[in-house]
Amino acid sequence: MKLNLKLISEVFSAVKEYLFSHQKFTNKFSTINNIDDLGIFIRQRSSFVTQTTLYGYLKTRMGLKYTLMFSDDIFLQSINKSKWNIFVEALGDLTLFTVSNLMSKGKINDFNLSNFYNNILDEEIKNQMPPEFVQIAKDNFKIRVEGVDLINYFKNEPFRLSGQALYKWSPIADELKILDKEVVLNSIKNKWNTVTSDFEKLSSKFKI
Repeated sequence: MKLNLKLISEVFSAVKEYLFSHQKFTNKFSTINNIDDLGIFIRQRSSFVTQTTLYGYLKTRMGLKYTLMFSDDIFLQSINKSKWNIFVEALGDLTLFTVSNLMSKGKINDFNLSNFYNNILDEEIKNQMPPEFVQIAKDNFKIRVEGVDLINYFKNEPFRLSGQALYKWSPIADELKILDKEVVLNSIKNKWNTVTSDFEKLSSKFKI
């Protein structure tokens, strides 16, 4: 089999971008001052967590086959489906966490969570997120919000669903995936710990 060196180089460049994108995001924010800043923060950090955990897991599990699999159209479709399914849960988790946290500090009172989440999702259509998938995500989040104790949400495993989504949707054979469950869940937990630490520092001057 002849290696596609150009493809391999492009994939490694993409992975490097994913791995170092957090630094770019951190530099972009001096503070989260308002709702617009909050929306950008949530969207970018949800993307960061989704990309680094999904692609990192695939690279670790597949080894050298990782780059070669990117020439397989079926595999690429699987990754794309996985990416969006994990992203919408990450976006929901971080939206609820940040708003719950700010609400507990008296910085947000009456707030339409569904509209806020929906507006962020609409931006992802520009990134080729399928419109029908966007609508399903909106409907699911609306149902989710109805059962949430928003004041206390940020205290009680706020990122549980995105961890479950990463484990469920990663395109790895089930017999292999079950061996990795603890590692996979810890990997996304560590990413969220970084995000929440940044949020606490950046949102200190937030006003609505």
